[in-house]
Amino acid sequence: MSDSNKVEIESISPYGPARSTIKGEPLSKEEIEKYNDFFKASLYLSLGMIYLRENPLLKEPLDNKHLKARLLGHFGSAPGQIFTWMHFNRLIKKYDLDSIFISGPGHGAPAVLSQAYLEGTYSEVYPEMSEDEEGMQKFFKQFSFPGGIGSHATPETPGSIHEGGELGYSVSHAFGAVFDHPNLIALTMVGDGEAETGPLATSWHSTKFLNPITDGAVLPVLHLNGYKINNPTILARISHKELENLFIGYGYQPYFVEGDDVDTMHQAMAATLEHCVLEIRKFQQKARESGKAFRPRWPVIILRSPKGWTGPRKIDDKFLEGFWRAHQVPITDVQTNPEHLKVLEQWMKSYEPDRIFKDGRISEDLKDLCPTGTRRMSANPIANGGTIRKPLRMPDFRKYALKVDKPASTMAASMTNMSTFLRDIIAENPTNFRLFGPDETESNKLGKVYEAGKKVWLGEYFDEDQDGGNLAPDGRVMEMLSEHTCEGWLEGYILSGRHGLLNSYEPFIHVIDSMVNQHCKWLEKCLEVEWRNKVASLNILLTAVVWRQDHNGFTHQDPGFLDVVANKSPEVVRIYLPPDGNCLLSVTDHCLRSSNYVNVIVADKQEHLQYLNMDDAIIHCTKGIGIWPQFSSDRGEEPDLVMASCGDISTHESLAAIDLLLQHFPELKIRCVNCVDLFKLISHEEHPHGLTDAEWTSLFTDNKPVIFNFHSYPWLVHRLTYKRPGSQNVHVRGYREKGNIDTPLELAIRNGTDRFSLAMEAIDHMTGLLGNRGAAAREQLRNEQLKAKAMAFEVGMDPPFLKNWTWPHTGLWSKGQPRVASEQHIQ
Repeated sequence: MSDSNKVEIESISPYGPARSTIKGEPLSKEEIEKYNDFFKASLYLSLGMIYLRENPLLKEPLDNKHLKARLLGHFGSAPGQIFTWMHFNRLIKKYDLDSIFISGPGHGAPAVLSQAYLEGTYSEVYPEMSEDEEGMQKFFKQFSFPGGIGSHATPETPGSIHEGGELGYSVSHAFGAVFDHPNLIALTMVGDGEAETGPLATSWHSTKFLNPITDGAVLPVLHLNGYKINNPTILARISHKELENLFIGYGYQPYFVEGDDVDTMHQAMAATLEHCVLEIRKFQQKARESGKAFRPRWPVIILRSPKGWTGPRKIDDKFLEGFWRAHQVPITDVQTNPEHLKVLEQWMKSYEPDRIFKDGRISEDLKDLCPTGTRRMSANPIANGGTIRKPLRMPDFRKYALKVDKPASTMAASMTNMSTFLRDIIAENPTNFRLFGPDETESNKLGKVYEAGKKVWLGEYFDEDQDGGNLAPDGRVMEMLSEHTCEGWLEGYILSGRHGLLNSYEPFIHVIDSMVNQHCKWLEKCLEVEWRNKVASLNILLTAVVWRQDHNGFTHQDPGFLDVVANKSPEVVRIYLPPDGNCLLSVTDHCLRSSNYVNVIVADKQEHLQYLNMDDAIIHCTKGIGIWPQFSSDRGEEPDLVMASCGDISTHESLAAIDLLLQHFPELKIRCVNCVDLFKLISHEEHPHGLTDAEWTSLFTDNKPVIFNFHSYPWLVHRLTYKRPGSQNVHVRGYREKGNIDTPLELAIRNGTDRFSLAMEAIDHMTGLLGNRGAAAREQLRNEQLKAKAMAFEVGMDPPFLKNWTWPHTGLWSKGQPRVASEQHIQ
């Protein structure tokens, strides 16, 4: 090995006396001794959680009977996280900081839990986990134990807004939390394994959206402990200069703290954290006194320490500390290897539990290192966002109603109209609501919101930005072409007590499938934690839908996000498919007022037929599903056929199919059913919104054919309704993975959701009623379908008479009027 290579390797080693960018010795010898003891107390608790079921203070010789039967947990990242937390506590006390801690490393709970316990918060929230020997024993036993708590910073963990079950979201959550919290600092530990994920990589750019006047600050600490489960981490194995340049390139000022010598590391970390806090305050003071927002080089700390720091360097001549073996349970065979059990006992006793925990509690001198009250990061009310959540000031959505004189006779852009409602929500809630999305607000026809709040932008400006750029440092719209970062911002924003909405193209919302999955799990667990107050719902508006991605082709056609959401707990998910503009207003108002849900709204952004006036829309959305008599010909009689729909474009084609059927068979008694709330289809025993079987039968019957035109994959409706009376009569049409560069009608024809396919299927399922009379009508419908498809291939457009179809005042309409009149006469 060359001398230059040796020097480079030494420079990225986690071992040796502290090497730091910031020099200084702010701690006295007595303070270092206290920090050493506090460090030992925390490390002991972290190991105790992993190993011990009994004998919490090792007053008896360690024996197998004291161990958990199944050893679970992760120790490797705990020392570095503890080290950072306890040194930041000094600054919270010194400068009266308002701070939360976000634990990014996977399974990092031992570090966080140990701090909550030592600060006293844990015992306040869970009195049975008292600060004594008995409470410590319960505290240890519950960790990664049936009936206890998990090894992430789960909702049961005081001070947590970030579980970290899936890696990559710590930084975006942190920034989401500090937006509109001008005094908050989110101290954020980023695991070096986590730093290899795509979402984490994009989230470093969040500083370009941080306004030092109105927002707080994130202090990221990149924790280079060198290893993942069984591999080195990338950032721990690149040169010192390359790592520094990486963060300078991201726009940060990196400060290094590296080594394993505990005493010198105490001084280096204390000096570095204090420098960063003062730098943050300096930037904020400059911006707030001048009234001019700017983008400084925000500090980032790069902490390099050994994995499993303070553990045995080797066991049986195999590396442990500073190697991947320290990642999870450091010594795995203590139940079967007496020698290793002895090593564990010696290791744990090296933290001096008998001296540090007198009667199971740390001394008042050590307790004095912690802040008190809500200044404790484990007790900050911002981390229990429902505590500080204020309801939105909501304008009356009825004032934004689209005029509908006759059903299905006028076209309007539902999304454009709804954007005026969103605009006024933003105006009414200038520090409490933000709109998030990946570069699609204008494309999604929501551009009117810019009248109340521009797009946040702390980057450089060009002159042409004045020409419709809609950029401003103090904007309210958050756009970045990373669905992960936008979603992470929104989650952090609502978990810390505010409200928001994410808008996105339907086909690419799959990018954040697993993020939404994690948030659903967080909400579901919160329902079991009594002290967790409800937070605002996570609202997702999907547009640019599958049926209007005809021009963009097959890659842009995927409505399957609904399947992902439908898999989640019925306690926390809701799916709405409003058929028109007034229903969209009603649904949006409902979702923004709700709490502790993931609400998904699916509505297209183009012009569409409008069906309901506002009063009728409110009634329809309140019910979630209902018969539309204005498009039905059964008029209180036993129907021959039920035509059902869910989704705006699906409803359009379903109504057009009804019209086609009545042109051929005017005597048919057809019932039109529309569904807004998808979970109305499932049994009330499985979802709180579900219909009873009696309610289901009153809408769909249990013995008549039902042709159901669905926005998404047809199998989802079958899955939701398979237990229903007469479910064998439900025939669902939906997207079937058929697509190309098509016209809208051609795309529907490919998937069998067009008016002709629906009408033909209805005829096929009424042979008992129609006999062979339907054959001629079916043949004519097929011919018209083929003509429409041929025209699309010839001229690239759908036939205007089909594209511009409206509900005719013939057939059903004229047929229905005399019946109504005669009924009135009879009365």
